[in-house]
Amino acid sequence: MDLTSGAPFWPVKDGLIRTYPRLDEDIECTVAVLGGGITGALVAHHLIEAGVDVIVLDKRDVASGSTAASTALLQYEIDVTLSDLAKMRGQAVADRAYLTCLDALTKLGLLADRLRDDVGFVRKKSLWIASRKRDRKTMHDEWQRRLAINLDGDFLDESDIAARFSFRRPCALLSHDAAQVDAYAFTHALLRDAVSQGARVFDRTKIKKIDSGKLGVRLLTDTGVNVRARHMVFATGYETEEYLDQKVAKLASTYAVASEPVSAFDGWGEDRCVIWENANPYLYLRTTEDNRIIVGGEDEEFQNPARRDRIIGRKCDRLTKRTREMFPDVGFEPAFAWTGTFGETKDGLAYIGHHRDWPSCHFALGYGGNGITFGIIAAEIIRDAVLGRQNSNADLFRFDRRID
Repeated sequence: MDLTSGAPFWPVKDGLIRTYPRLDEDIECTVAVLGGGITGALVAHHLIEAGVDVIVLDKRDVASGSTAASTALLQYEIDVTLSDLAKMRGQAVADRAYLTCLDALTKLGLLADRLRDDVGFVRKKSLWIASRKRDRKTMHDEWQRRLAINLDGDFLDESDIAARFSFRRPCALLSHDAAQVDAYAFTHALLRDAVSQGARVFDRTKIKKIDSGKLGVRLLTDTGVNVRARHMVFATGYETEEYLDQKVAKLASTYAVASEPVSAFDGWGEDRCVIWENANPYLYLRTTEDNRIIVGGEDEEFQNPARRDRIIGRKCDRLTKRTREMFPDVGFEPAFAWTGTFGETKDGLAYIGHHRDWPSCHFALGYGGNGITFGIIAAEIIRDAVLGRQNSNADLFRFDRRID
């Protein structure tokens, strides 16, 4: 599948950070990770640090799929509210899911701090704004539910928002725990560090056949090279649909625009928090270290790449207009515009772990708006599974979970 189109900002900003060879001879390993994006990199990094022999395979250049198009807002909030998730999975599961995502956010920061490369990880606050007055009661209830499990944040009414920002909305929740990152640079840094510890990475290596059994997995490339592994990890994101009869996600198209650098962020409020609005169409905003604004959203149900790509210009105009309405004194001028495909699950949670149809395989499918946060959770669950250890979070993301 063509996952992205247009001009994603991060590969242009960072350039071709590193290159990896194509696999041209038969190889054996303990774990083969299929997919060299941010999720595959996190999984490989966790495995190699645990002493597991791992290789990474990608049919594209590393980090050039969905990772390149990510706006990389990092939040513990998922696409489903705490209240709605409790209705689907029960309050205990919902609370644990949110707290697990918060813990993952902390771990991402610690991991970014350990890497030698600058990956643009910056801790932020997060502002979730309501677009309609009738959302006030729902958002206030959500705030109280979060406080009950010690998720730190503030409820802002219309006057609070007007005092801090250049736009008006009925209410908002200000979370004290969020972050942002350069997912493209983060992926390259993780793989560089993994390689320094013995991992092997091959890109531009297309797998045309996978045979999995109880004793291991055999992969065959399109050039006839064999890969034999005790375990395999599917970290192929939204392209994994072709391997599963079970439909676990609904695909959607999302759009993003990065501005020219701006001289000031008048009306943005404290610490340039990341912003997301529960409007339909969806909207989210962040800033960058070189003083740009990235705005994304305007999601639509995915039909095909051609349809998705034809409307980049119209979506760019719409995102630009909405940003200028919120921040009239900033001087937003679009510089890069792109589109990508992502998946949404019913309960907003990733699918991680074993699948009955694929013995000796593990799936790391970080569907939803929290793909990077889910990536580090997947890395821990899969590492523990390979090592024969129990993971207390595995049941949250299993394929056979019940969703009411």
